[in-house]
Amino acid sequence: MQTAKQDVEYLLHQLPDDSTLEDIQYHLYVLEKVKRGQQAIADGQRYTSEEARERLSRWITS
Repeated sequence: MQTAKQDVEYLLHQLPDDSTLEDIQYHLYVLEKVKRGQQAIADGQRYTSEEARERLSRWITS
């Protein structure tokens, strides 16, 4: 498992040289959301496909 610093270093190397601070912040935000999602899955906090459909159907019909 990489450290947060290693993740940021890798991200910065992948972005174009003309990236703005806003671009970098956005990519860091997405990276953090993905990491949290992966951790939630590892912790067993997830929905089955049927549970997800049920939850989404409540949003769509509201």
